[in-house]
Amino acid sequence: MNTLSTWSLLVLTLPTENATARMRYWRALKARGCAVLRDGIYLLPHTEEREQVLRELAGAIADSGGTAHLLRAASLDAAQEEEFRGLFDRSDDHAEFVRALKDARKTVSGQSATDLTKLLRRLRKDYETIVAIDFFPGDSATRAEAAWQDFIGLVDTVLSPGEPHSAERPIRSLSVSDYQGRTWATRQHMWVDRVASAWLIRRFIDRDAHFIWLTSPGACPSNVLGFDFDGAAFTHVGERVTFEVLLVSFGLDKDPALLRLGEMVHALDVGGAAVPEAIGFEAVMAGARERASDDDQLLDEMSRVLDSLYTHFLSTAKGRGAGGRS
Repeated sequence: MNTLSTWSLLVLTLPTENATARMRYWRALKARGCAVLRDGIYLLPHTEEREQVLRELAGAIADSGGTAHLLRAASLDAAQEEEFRGLFDRSDDHAEFVRALKDARKTVSGQSATDLTKLLRRLRKDYETIVAIDFFPGDSATRAEAAWQDFIGLVDTVLSPGEPHSAERPIRSLSVSDYQGRTWATRQHMWVDRVASAWLIRRFIDRDAHFIWLTSPGACPSNVLGFDFDGAAFTHVGERVTFEVLLVSFGLDKDPALLRLGEMVHALDVGGAAVPEAIGFEAVMAGARERASDDDQLLDEMSRVLDSLYTHFLSTAKGRGAGGRS
């Protein structure tokens, strides 16, 4: 091991008279992935961000009647480096998560969209919690990531059968005026990317659009515009999901509110940076999907949600542009 790490050490004495505070600080240290070097001495691989977290925690401990000292030190040699890194081995956590995925796979078939969404959200939180404190990922992390991606794919096939593969092709610039009064087609039982794309088409591209909902991509008539399935006129390209491809195709990617919606759709469809509104939208989408009698009704209901989100994102963008709200 050629590189020796630098470590942040928190040496502390927790307040003895306040059991609630002691438990709170212990949980905070555990949640941040701190290793116990010995009683009262906690260790983290040094970064400025992690050290700032420990500094804030040290201040809170001191304010509550305890003592806390924050130190920084490098490993003395390769043997000590290996010993310290071993304190952060998350192999057991990853193995337990893989077992949880194996059990969850047995329950996927037959679950409602709402229950599947809740299951996926809970497991994603568990996975991200482990990843956030796995400072030295190894083979167990690779196996857990592969199992997690396989599980996401399984849920996608249930929630959104026929999910398109990403195409590698240029995205052409198109004129909205050439796409008026057209018939558009996508797979029935819409999920996030399809419903957001249909809303975008009707709201910003073709206000007189007529939609048909396909039982399978192969049922798409040759004279209609398909979206969000393999071989469709508009589908995933590179890293972009269908909603984002439509934004770029029709020059709508200058609208900050639509870009923000695109980030949300991207995160929910293929993963990515978290968007605070995504969890709420996903829950509403799952509920609306179960309540709606058909995709026309689903689009009508979710269009009101997307209209509201668009207005919110637009006002937020304007507020930032004006220097923020007071």
